[in-house]
Amino acid sequence: MRMIGLLGGMSWESSAMYYRLLNEGVRDRLGPASSARCLLWSFDFAEIKTLQHCDAWDVLTEKLIEAARHLEKAGADDLVICTNTMHRVAEAIEAELSIPVLHIADATGERIRQCGVRRVGLLGTIFTMEQDFYKNRLTERFGLEVIVPDKPDRKEVHRIIYDELVAGQIVESSRDLYRAIMARLVASGAEAIILGCTEIMLLVRDGDCDVPLFDTTAIHVQAALERALAD
Repeated sequence: MRMIGLLGGMSWESSAMYYRLLNEGVRDRLGPASSARCLLWSFDFAEIKTLQHCDAWDVLTEKLIEAARHLEKAGADDLVICTNTMHRVAEAIEAELSIPVLHIADATGERIRQCGVRRVGLLGTIFTMEQDFYKNRLTERFGLEVIVPDKPDRKEVHRIIYDELVAGQIVESSRDLYRAIMARLVASGAEAIILGCTEIMLLVRDGDCDVPLFDTTAIHVQAALERALAD
């Protein structure tokens, strides 16, 4: 089994889900006493959040590169960045390593393409929804047309992530709001919805929308498991 390096703590709520799903996946495949071989570097998300909102991406890049190097030195065979937003710097990280970065958008795009979907709605942080690093990768590599909510809805999606979900707060009114936003994306032609923030799966479930939901956390974990257990 390959050693999985996890860059986590962004936030720890979703990182805990990564850890649980990885270990459940190994147990299900290899037996009840089996668990994942993994290393976790966990950031203080308060610092990461501040730097994101200050547009300090160069500082963030260096922090993640340093952490990734520690994981590689400790024996990681592959790197998993446990957040969609910080894949903004994934290529810069991979350029500094001798191990591969398992990109969350690649795993998600491949799964969507296999399902025959072409037009998808994207929920995530403001950075993921508005910047090009994620949408363009899905379009250029997988031929997907990506649509995002309008500006007021984007602000609400982002607010709920940072004010509630990263703190583990599940608010029913916020679930209703996400349902309404997803319905508006479907009305705009979305054939499926990408839950493009690793905390959204804490709030939204299958049945909250009339089209398929692609949970990037679960998809990313599945890709890491397939590689780790390939031998």
